[in-house]
Parts: sequence; structure tokens; C-alpha cells
Amino acid sequence: MKRTKMVSALLACSLGLTVSVLAQDVTKYIRYEHNGVISHGILEGETIHQLRGNIFESAERTGTTVAIDNVNILIPTEPTKVIAAGLNYRSHLGQANPAEYPGIFDKHATSLIPHEGTVAYYEDATNLHFEGEMVLIIGKTAQNVSVADAPDYIFAVAPGNDISERVWQSNDLQWFRAKGADTFGPVGPVMVSGVDYNDLLLQTRVNGEVKQSQRTRDLIFDSSFLVSYISRYVTLNPGDMIYTGTPGATSAMQPGDVVEIELEHVGLLRNTVGEKGVRPANDE
Repeated sequence: MKRTKMVSALLACSLGLTVSVLAQDVTKYIRYEHNGVISHGILEGETIHQLRGNIFESAERTGTTVAIDNVNILIPTEPTKVIAAGLNYRSHLGQANPAEYPGIFDKHATSLIPHEGTVAYYEDATNLHFEGEMVLIIGKTAQNVSVADAPDYIFAVAPGNDISERVWQSNDLQWFRAKGADTFGPVGPVMVSGVDYNDLLLQTRVNGEVKQSQRTRDLIFDSSFLVSYISRYVTLNPGDMIYTGTPGATSAMQPGDVVEIELEHVGLLRNTVGEKGVRPANDE
């Protein structure tokens, strides 16, 4: 089915967990469509175990299974909001000094596309960049939570790509389209709980060439601080996403480029940049 070609091989490779990680309670959640029905499931090897109920509270297995090759992979959740942090690795700052507080901005929920979705290269876009990031998935309502309590609100993490049109970013009053245009938020294919998200290797590859490579321990404002800071002002709901920032340098993408974001012990997100001026028909 659509977007599942070679998924088995990708997931078997990129979602393989080491013995040390398996010693923890690692769970790989996937949201998918099969025979017209949208479900959450737990991915074990190449088999999805369907869940019933609220995955953030008390979901249980239905006993129904399906092979990963026989489903359409969807974005991991249906967030009410998507928030992102900018300039959150020193390697991305250049000569600038770190800010006293995170640089937070909104991405539209409609910017999200799943694994193997196509990134739009809009007709008036000229400088489209990748930004590989770790994405936090919120698991319960968060309002003014402390840094110490913040981990209790982080349900899982996923690879993400904060696609950015640099000319728009420089010229527009806000980043409404520069980072929030449709298809500018690839995320998935799974969200994973039970990993040490404070120290994971994050890599971005374009056409197989490594462009970014850094560990999440190098975040200026770590995951707990971001959740605490954002929830001080904005209520976070279950399923909401926080893009935590991109490391190192980014560069322009061209139509046809294949961009992969790999988050250690979590998974590999792959998307292709579409033809310039052609709006891709990414479907849920």
C-alpha cells in the first residue's frame, strides 16, 4: 500500500534496539490506516498489534495484528498544537551567544506529514532547508509544570524535520509559512517511549550523505525545561508535539532529494522533496 514500500526493511534496520535499550520498557507506538480504519498499535518486529482505548491512559491490545507492509503509516498523533524551539544547539548558533530563554514558535498542525510523505516545493519558494530534530510527544495535560515534574508529561519521542524556507523566514513578520506551510512538518514513523531521550544520536542525511550529527544531550534547553517553560504560558494537551531544535548547519534542498532523519533507538523518518510548483497529495 501507499508509503509502505520497503518499510519492513527500514524499520527492521532503523528501529532495531540494542540489548541495553531493550532492558528498559521500550514501546514503539504507530498510528496507521488499514482497510479504512485508523488505529494506534504497538509495533513489534514487522507486526503491528492493534490497540483499543486512549493510548495516553489505558489502551489495551485487541488481539488483532497486521503486517507493517499492509498499512498506511500516519502521523503518530493528532495534536491540537505543534510548537518548536529555535537556536537550541550551540552548533547551530554560529557566533551568537545562547539566549536566556528558549526561542519558541508555532508550527501549524496541518504542516505535519507522515513517513514517506512528499515535501512541497512551492512555486515561490527559493531556499528550502532541512532541520532534523527530536520531537517530544506530550502524554497528559500540562499547565505550569515544574522542570522536575516535566518528564511525567513526556509520553514518547519521534524523529522530525522542521522544514524551513529561509527567504520567507527572513522577510515575513512571522513564520506562518516559512515553517508552518503544509508539508513542512514531517514526523514519525513511530513514537517510542522508554528510551533515554536526553542522550540520543540525531542524524540528518540527504541522498545518503550525512548533513547533521549530534547528540540530544547537547540541547541548550533540554526536554524537561522546554515542557516546563512552554506549559507556563500555553496548555499542552495529550498528543501535542514539541520540535526541540536542530543542530549544526542546514542547507538547501532540491526537488527529488531524499531526506532522512534518524533518531537513535527510535526510528528513521524519510521524505522526498516534490517537484517545484506541484502541490503533493499527502493523505492521512
